[in-house]
Amino acid sequence: MGTGPAHDRAHHPLLTDLYQLTMAYGYWKTGWQDKEAVFNLTFRSTPFGGGFSIACGLAGVIETLDRYAFSAEDVAYLGSLTGNDGRPIFQSDFLRYLGRLRLTCEVDGFPEGTLVFPHEPVLRVRGPIIQCQLLETTLLNILNFQSLIATKSARVCLAAAGDPVMEFGLRRAQGGDGGLTASRSAYIGGCAGTSNLLAGKRFGIPVRGTHAHSWVMAFGSELESFEAYARALPNNCVFLVDTYDTLEGVRNAVRVGKQLRQSGHEMVGIRLDSGNLDRLSREARHILDEAGLGKAVIIASNDLDEHLIASLKKRGASIGVWGVGTRMVTADGQPAMGGVYKLAAVRGSSGDWEYKLKLSEQAVKMSIPGILQVRRFEKAGRFVGDVIYDTRLGSGGRQVLLDSGRVRRKRRSPTWESGEDLLIPVWRTGKQVWQAESVDCCRQRAQDQLARLDPALKRLTRPGQYPVGLESGLYHLRERMILESNRRGSPDCG
Repeated sequence: MGTGPAHDRAHHPLLTDLYQLTMAYGYWKTGWQDKEAVFNLTFRSTPFGGGFSIACGLAGVIETLDRYAFSAEDVAYLGSLTGNDGRPIFQSDFLRYLGRLRLTCEVDGFPEGTLVFPHEPVLRVRGPIIQCQLLETTLLNILNFQSLIATKSARVCLAAAGDPVMEFGLRRAQGGDGGLTASRSAYIGGCAGTSNLLAGKRFGIPVRGTHAHSWVMAFGSELESFEAYARALPNNCVFLVDTYDTLEGVRNAVRVGKQLRQSGHEMVGIRLDSGNLDRLSREARHILDEAGLGKAVIIASNDLDEHLIASLKKRGASIGVWGVGTRMVTADGQPAMGGVYKLAAVRGSSGDWEYKLKLSEQAVKMSIPGILQVRRFEKAGRFVGDVIYDTRLGSGGRQVLLDSGRVRRKRRSPTWESGEDLLIPVWRTGKQVWQAESVDCCRQRAQDQLARLDPALKRLTRPGQYPVGLESGLYHLRERMILESNRRGSPDCG
């Protein structure tokens, strides 16, 4: 990730909820600031009614951990906060503790571009409970949004079926920070480029862009505007043809395209931004081909999303590149990713781990206790299932598959005897131990993983459900904890 004022704001330790500080203060007052704990960050469901999610945001997590420190100004601000009696909430000794705080926790995460499914710990944080607690909101903010946009991008690109998809939603994004993050996440999800210059500079994402309707309107005629643009940028000519009459705009683009060819350049293509994109693209393709400009590409925009693109593809629209803005960067159809961050274990006074479980009348909201890891299995080059296991109990038992709150047992077949653990160490004893990857590497991982996913899981509507299971020992531990909690009113189990 890059540097600069926007990222200083995005990774600030006060970019959190007040209750994280009040809980941290409570741990400190109780003398638990060094008590070891484990938290797991998971997603309860896949967004957009789809069959998969793409993990994104680990680079932002690393940068946050690296920069995490309360400045003197931060401490002074916290000292100014008062309770309902008008007195300070936090004692001065606690504020001095925060001013000296440096992270020593351990963090493991899914590499960016990795497929992730419900209940899986995409991030695991282990260390002093006060540090784990302070990080909760920030980590959720990073991973929820970036994974959501990467998943939306992947769905749009799957709908485009190999055609390039360009992201240009900056003007409709949720602020500058959101726009920059969305551009990066959309590229990891599969987009071929962005209009966002700052994203191009910071992350090395290819940038693309031509002109707007205002360029055409500034001249006496559309043809005059195209000719002026061609003189100024002969190697970057994509003409926006729908300012007035769309098909006449295509013919004007053809006239200038022929002029460009005579001067040793080629028109890249045209862009359609309104109207019946199916019909107009077919007619535009005919005009271009008849003029000998068969290589000129037709780019379509106008509030596109995966469903509209899939519909246009099915009808055979003559569109070669798709420009997606608003509905990409705002994750249209799913305003937020439902990631949660739950306490899974604490080190007791005896030194033994005590596992923790959040109960709920809704099965999907029950947490999974333990120091968790995920192992992914494949057969014949295709992913066939994941097992969530506790690192202390091991991964050798059979699975109990989770299915929207219902459970069913399934033994691992011989082809499932080996697999890959997905959580990797990224932060140890205050230092980064995993080198953040380029966005191109993360993007390629997403493409490779999607290629190994069953096609039924990539359907835009009514997708199949990927098998995710608990290792049997972990499953029985969780069931025992539920029963003991019902008897004793306590969710603890060693």
